[in-house]
Amino acid sequence: MKVYFSHGKESGPWGSKIKRLANVAKEQGYSVESIDYSDILDPDLRVERLLNVLENIDEEFLLVGSSMGGYVSLVASEQVNAKAVFLLAPALFMPGYKQQTYTNKTNVEIVHGWSDDIIPPENSIKFAQNSDCSLHLISGDHRLNSSIEVVEKLFFQFLISQKSKL
Repeated sequence: MKVYFSHGKESGPWGSKIKRLANVAKEQGYSVESIDYSDILDPDLRVERLLNVLENIDEEFLLVGSSMGGYVSLVASEQVNAKAVFLLAPALFMPGYKQQTYTNKTNVEIVHGWSDDIIPPENSIKFAQNSDCSLHLISGDHRLNSSIEVVEKLFFQFLISQKSKL
């Protein structure tokens, strides 16, 4: 199974958070790919890029997204057969983003920092209430760097739970 990472607006495909989570995935036997969106600012054009990458995939895969990449992963998951989606402080219900409603048809898990001053944790709470997904509200700001060990543990548990569903 493969994990596709989507980074945030001001990050890159191999930022420190993605590197750490990619290592967790590799240790569990997953292959990983991190899509480079650094040349695209529009979140919906990023969705198109991810969909283009995924259009001919014939193996099971997971989507992981942080911030704007969370929006990208979730929106793309509505159009492809992702096994599950893991989101970090996802940019949901944000002004200027084309999609404001979500038809979640897959297993979604969200981690969001209580002290996030860029994307309100209430946005993830709203999504979780409407979709009955798993939501972890943890200590930390938007980047979640101060709680990266907690994020790694949650991601590890997420990966294990996906393997058990094979």
